[in-house]
Amino acid sequence: MSPTDGVASAAPADSSAEAVADGAALARLYGEPMLKMPNDLYIPPDALEIFLEAFEGPLDLLLYLIRKQNFNILDIPMAQLTLQYLKYVDQIRLSNLELAAEYLLMAAMLIEIKSRMLLPQRQSEIEIEAGDPRAELVRRLLEYEQIKLAAYDLNAVPQVDRDFVRTQIFIEQSLVPVWPDVNVSDLQEAWLGLMKRARLVQHHKISREELSVREHMTSILRRLQSQRFVEFADLFDVAGGPPVLVVNFVALLELAKETLIEITQAEPFAPIYVRLAYSPA
Repeated sequence: MSPTDGVASAAPADSSAEAVADGAALARLYGEPMLKMPNDLYIPPDALEIFLEAFEGPLDLLLYLIRKQNFNILDIPMAQLTLQYLKYVDQIRLSNLELAAEYLLMAAMLIEIKSRMLLPQRQSEIEIEAGDPRAELVRRLLEYEQIKLAAYDLNAVPQVDRDFVRTQIFIEQSLVPVWPDVNVSDLQEAWLGLMKRARLVQHHKISREELSVREHMTSILRRLQSQRFVEFADLFDVAGGPPVLVVNFVALLELAKETLIEITQAEPFAPIYVRLAYSPA
């Protein structure tokens, strides 16, 4: 037999042995089949433990058992409820003794209520203790259920950074205020208002008075030097009559024309203010 025939016949034997090894292997490690469990491999008993229900305390567990089986919370079957509760406590004790302490306290209370309901009572004890032994437990369960439902309602309220994010918009504000320009119509309306007030307080007195525009200009400038802003109407003395108002208004226009004063208004229909042009803003 030639050497090539020997190689050809050995190939099927190797493939069949590998197939048998894969069938008996527990797993593959780096491509090699593992035929037996290693001696140094240890898996803790609770490594694959799964908790299907998580309770926040004994009352939460009792309420779950009652609602799951549609028990009447005002007429709880203590024997059946206590048995189911103790089964759950036994599972907790196997894994976490510190957590089971709180549940054991409730278990003792359930056993006491169950015992009081099973033992016969004398006539004197019935008269003294006429209440239901389950009344205190029912009261605590109802209060806990109300608080739990209220917590669910509060949790359903949208919360910042959980359900939505507040948008922040940065607006650059200038430190120097920009006053709007005063329209001619605003000055006209202010002037007509002054004239209307002047007619209400005018006197029937005939006299001759020489009025100087320059004097009124000086008076206005002196008035503005002592104050930062002066309202437009405060610069006029309505008691002087229309002639004084006219001269004073002309003096005001002359000062504005010579850029000695500034007439400003914060917004439409707002009061008109007058100030010196060279005074700090």
